[in-house]
Amino acid sequence: MKLLHAEILIARHFRNSVFKNSAIFIITLFIGILLLYAAFSGWENYSNQNETSEKYQHQSREDWLKNPDKNPHRMAHYGNFAFRKSTSLSVFEFGMEPFFGNAIFLEAHKQNTANFSEAGFSNSMLRFGEISIAMVLQVLLPLLIFFLGFNSIAYERENGTLKILLTQGINWKQLLTGKILGVASVIMLLFLPTILILVLIWLVLQNFTITTDETIKLLLFIGFHFVYLIFFCIIAVLVSAVSTTSKKALISLIGIWLVFTIILPRTTQAVGAYIFEAPSKIKFSSDIEKDILKQGDSHNPNDPHYKAIKDSLLRVYKVDSVQKLPFNYSGFIMTEGEKISSRIYNEHLEQLLQIYEQQNSFSKTVSFLNPYIAMKNLSMGLSNTDYDSYIDFQKQAEAYRYTMAQKMNALQIKYISNKKPVAKDKPLTINKDHWADVEEFHYEPKGIWEVLKSEIISIISIILWITLLLILIRTASKKLKAI
Repeated sequence: MKLLHAEILIARHFRNSVFKNSAIFIITLFIGILLLYAAFSGWENYSNQNETSEKYQHQSREDWLKNPDKNPHRMAHYGNFAFRKSTSLSVFEFGMEPFFGNAIFLEAHKQNTANFSEAGFSNSMLRFGEISIAMVLQVLLPLLIFFLGFNSIAYERENGTLKILLTQGINWKQLLTGKILGVASVIMLLFLPTILILVLIWLVLQNFTITTDETIKLLLFIGFHFVYLIFFCIIAVLVSAVSTTSKKALISLIGIWLVFTIILPRTTQAVGAYIFEAPSKIKFSSDIEKDILKQGDSHNPNDPHYKAIKDSLLRVYKVDSVQKLPFNYSGFIMTEGEKISSRIYNEHLEQLLQIYEQQNSFSKTVSFLNPYIAMKNLSMGLSNTDYDSYIDFQKQAEAYRYTMAQKMNALQIKYISNKKPVAKDKPLTINKDHWADVEEFHYEPKGIWEVLKSEIISIISIILWITLLLILIRTASKKLKAI
């Protein structure tokens, strides 16, 4: 109890002395205002994006259903749209969402990529740099922690009060723990109100109806950010404790902050992209087109692959022309063509994703050297704003596109006659009620277990860093000297 009492007294004294410095008070107030602005801008961004997505997803569905009687193949080319709604935690962590599109046009025989990203429209927020709550927590608060803690012990050594403290019965472990608690208590004045606002906004966005999955994501989001900030509190006090002067401590801590938040993240991305080079979008598309042409062109009646299919069908059904087949030949060929093109596309996509996975794995491995990268990856994963979530959206949209195209082909096979209409005949169509057979697209975000599985390296990294620092505190408390 006495030990704990001493640590609390040290922490309280540190907190009181900090706010005697008007500069620290102004900086803390400024960051508090910045957090409020980040919450407001995140809310506005989330609301605008989801309202737009809902509006146009509904309009796309209505346009699809309002199509008149038509040939199913024409409907397959008419296409549809898939929109991705943001999750509630994306209000606080924008991640890669502003740079990835949130809408994909879906059509037969062709796979498109997502478009309509915030960066594509170059709004003012992105031109001047995005400000999210996660960015403030992960980048600015650690810098504030370093400004708070750089002289926590180094200053005591400089003015001679460190000797007095240690001779009055205070040991190094108590002193280090007390100073860490002192720095943390100041940071909690910003962190706790931020969390209260975060939870309130999160509840409002979900109309106070919560799910277990989203609740676990929120709790982990809060918990890991708390651990992350404590991590920097420990670093600040330890560096101050081993530094002979406050000036040296400050320079060392600013250097650590620059390496963690600016230099290593950008260097890691560049090195990963260099080691595991991905093909350009043009090369990716042209390679797919080449492989499809090798398999055959479904729109070319003289193509060897499809001619062989036609000949086998004629033999099986014992007829001399496709017009005499008991089903629509063109629809059958389109079904085969869709299978081939989709298979080839997915094969190339998997190869591309393996390269990107290698790049991301390199970045995640570096998180063992940099807790900021680990926290950033985990934060984006929990808020479904990471690269994996974008790819998951692409895959869900592609599965929907394939199903839509094949349903239209199946309708053509079943209901469209093989006989070519003459000039005076009506176009070969089916009833528009069949368009409702294609269900509306709904994007399902990744579940918590998928997130934890993909971010296991980041979680281990954060745990290892905290464990290492706790060991360093124990070691330092035995070896540190007053002079």
